[in-house]
Amino acid sequence: MAKESERIYTSEKQEKIGEVRIADEVVAIIAGLAATEVKGVAAMAGNATREIIERMGMKSLSKGVSVEVIDSTVSVKLSLNLEYGHSIPEVCAKVQERVKSAIENMTGLEVLDVNITIAGVNID
Repeated sequence: MAKESERIYTSEKQEKIGEVRIADEVVAIIAGLAATEVKGVAAMAGNATREIIERMGMKSLSKGVSVEVIDSTVSVKLSLNLEYGHSIPEVCAKVQERVKSAIENMTGLEVLDVNITIAGVNID
């Protein structure tokens, strides 16, 4: 019985003051930055339009990232260029973990999946 009263007390303490909305672009930027922190990721891969925009001096921090936010859940699609010599499955697993953790910790949204497409391999 004490546990029920504690739950009621907790829910009463957490009153909503207002609503917080996070733009899809913000979630995409978080995902892109988290992915590029992983060793073995050379860069995010973007489409031709984004490449042209970057050459004009306007950098897109969400390049190569697509997110779908539904209610409090997120699905992420990443397109990556990897560095030659790194294990693709290992790098991808690390990217998935890092992106999931970053989004959940920074936004409070639940990440359903992080899907990765390897668009290229950079050879130095």
